[in-house]
Amino acid sequence: MSTVPDSAHSGSARPDKAPPQASVRSPLSDGEWHRLHPLTPLFRGGFFLVVVAGIVIANLRDRLIGTFLPWFLPDAPSTEQWSYGDPLDWIFEQNLILLAALIVLGVVLLLIGWFYLSWRWHTFRITEDRVEVRSGNLFRTQRRAPLDRVQGVNLTRPLFARLVGMAKLEVVGAGLDANVKLEYLSTANAEEVRTDILRLASGARLVRSGPPAEGTTQPSVSRTHAVTATVTDGINGLIAGPESPSEEPESVVNIPPVRLVLSHLLSGWTVFLILLVIGVVVAASLGATWALFSLVPAVIGLGAYWISSIIKALRYSIAPTPDGIRITFGFFTTVTETLPPGRVHAVEVSQDILWRPAGWWTVRINRLTGRSSADTTTDQFTTVLPVGTRDDVERVLRLLMPGIPDEEWPLVFEHGILGPGGGDPYTNTPGRARILRPLSWRRNGYLVSAHALLLRRGVIWRKLGIFPLARLQSFSLNQGPLDRMLRVATGRVQTVSGPVWGTLAAIDRDAALALFEDAAHGAVAAASVDRSHRWGEER
Repeated sequence: MSTVPDSAHSGSARPDKAPPQASVRSPLSDGEWHRLHPLTPLFRGGFFLVVVAGIVIANLRDRLIGTFLPWFLPDAPSTEQWSYGDPLDWIFEQNLILLAALIVLGVVLLLIGWFYLSWRWHTFRITEDRVEVRSGNLFRTQRRAPLDRVQGVNLTRPLFARLVGMAKLEVVGAGLDANVKLEYLSTANAEEVRTDILRLASGARLVRSGPPAEGTTQPSVSRTHAVTATVTDGINGLIAGPESPSEEPESVVNIPPVRLVLSHLLSGWTVFLILLVIGVVVAASLGATWALFSLVPAVIGLGAYWISSIIKALRYSIAPTPDGIRITFGFFTTVTETLPPGRVHAVEVSQDILWRPAGWWTVRINRLTGRSSADTTTDQFTTVLPVGTRDDVERVLRLLMPGIPDEEWPLVFEHGILGPGGGDPYTNTPGRARILRPLSWRRNGYLVSAHALLLRRGVIWRKLGIFPLARLQSFSLNQGPLDRMLRVATGRVQTVSGPVWGTLAAIDRDAALALFEDAAHGAVAAASVDRSHRWGEER
């Protein structure tokens, strides 16, 4: 990692202020422009380019030689005039090995030059109020992530990058396709930079940092020394195992691999996969070849998804840190996500009917991911507990919802997740509307506490949605023709997109109007006193 400021790109006078030295611990967080790891171009596209080039050359070798060789030798025969079965034989026969080697060397040098320029012009800096990245050879791109809008910081260590001590950092922004990526840094630098970003985003600098002492300057590091240190760290990482992040906190939940595998076996996806396999066998026995071509790819795809979901959930851990909840998962590619306080917009505890004998539950959240709608990796950042017992669920919920006092927890678990029971405090679907919810009308209900709106539903698939009032965007009521006949309504919570569904149907009309008022006043009151998004100011 080069720590020399990129003066050619930064310009002359810079209005942006560097972070106070008391708030950062990494020399890369000094407000100056820095470059990424020198091996970044190789891991961002170099391997893929080499593989694609090898495939193209292997399959189109004759055509490539016949097309480009006349550029250098106009008298060379065309592809229809080769006197040898292999065009390489003609090159050896004409003693053109040196020319061919020079051409290959020239192409390699061009690629190396392109990779060098992409690394040279890919710079980043961390100021006191934002993270900024500039990149691009032909078309320049500049992205900024305001620190007061940071929704989380993810550290990903792919398998091959881990072998040389590298990781990529992703600053999650509050908007569509708003993330800023630093790929790649050394693992040690990535850990320190992530800590600095979270500390600056917390607001702690406003109360803990003062002006730097007179005469204090940032240490200057030469380019040669920086590159030498990077190579040394990579070699040491091969021996020491850089995939283990520094200061890894102890997880509050441990998921045995056996439980993880069994939870996937006892799922709707497994049932669907078994039915598809049966369909393939029946179709083969009846000679329906058309069914084989349509079902076999589906079986392969579902099987691959089933296995990959298990692998991604291995090495799971969740633990509290001073700057939020730290979640780690993944066997080959390890992802460590730090979710700052105040970034959880909704929580859902659900139980598959096949998990009920084992007493297992899963916990998902709605949060701003900063990714585009076409990104297929979003779901892995919304499942904070793949499978857990009741004690596991309670420990995770206490991390996600620290503002709920102890006296309100029975409303969440005893009455909400496991209910209804005796003295049920929830307002449920009235008996006259049981036709709309014939199985779950006694359980289909809501509760407004001082801190959250709780929506309980489902008998076969039990779910409890928890919506913090401070994060509530809006609340609406809808009523169709059948609802008007039965004097009921449907309530809908508007929150950020995610797997948590904030809709509750078949509520008594008068109760729904009261819920509308309570949710509106509760959201205003909770938001007026909430300071979780600036958690560092309170310490």
